[in-house]
Amino acid sequence: MTDMRNRTVDLPGVTLAYRESGRPDGPPLVLLHALGERAADWDTVLPGLAPAHRVFALDLRGHGDSARTVAYSLEAMRDDVLAFLDTLGLARVDLVGHSMGGAVAHLLAQAAPERVDRLVLEEIPALYPRPASVLPENPAQDVHFDWAMVRAVKAQFDDPDPAWRAGLARITARTLAVAGGPASPVPQERIAELARLIPDCRLVTVEAGHLVHGARPAEFVAAVAPFLAR
Repeated sequence: MTDMRNRTVDLPGVTLAYRESGRPDGPPLVLLHALGERAADWDTVLPGLAPAHRVFALDLRGHGDSARTVAYSLEAMRDDVLAFLDTLGLARVDLVGHSMGGAVAHLLAQAAPERVDRLVLEEIPALYPRPASVLPENPAQDVHFDWAMVRAVKAQFDDPDPAWRAGLARITARTLAVAGGPASPVPQERIAELARLIPDCRLVTVEAGHLVHGARPAEFVAAVAPFLAR
């Protein structure tokens, strides 16, 4: 794997930090982390993904070294990623998202299907209303994310726009849904539903719980790398 390069890019309304690695001439692969995580969360699987791709792992707004902003939403994160692709001249990419990053990824693939070749959605279900999230009243401040972002995103997951679920049918990318099995707190039948709603989607289960690529990196790469291979 080539050296990791830490970079930033100024986009409309936000500065994003990202890490670039892999083959400079390889097909572009964009990695989107889960809520409260950052680009470095993908380090465990980069050795298996980077040799065949030019990899961009982003800190989404409100996370890691990216800017904190006044407003947060999954749609804003989707638009940030689209602006990132435009700014770097990436016309079409492979896109991998975990949990919240998976929601951002499939919203992008719905809105701009021509921009995504292959799509990997790790532990993100078809979204339905759920009981309101309980967050700490006095959260610790020594974290690498903005608690205002957590509150905004949790509220969207608690009461998702039904159009997000309906829009899965507009995804044209070849898609792999990765489920974590019964140890995951995510309803596995909802991941299976997401896989049915996306026209060209295959479902694979890795018995790892919610943190599939972190807990079972070798198994994750074994499922994802062949799917992404040209």
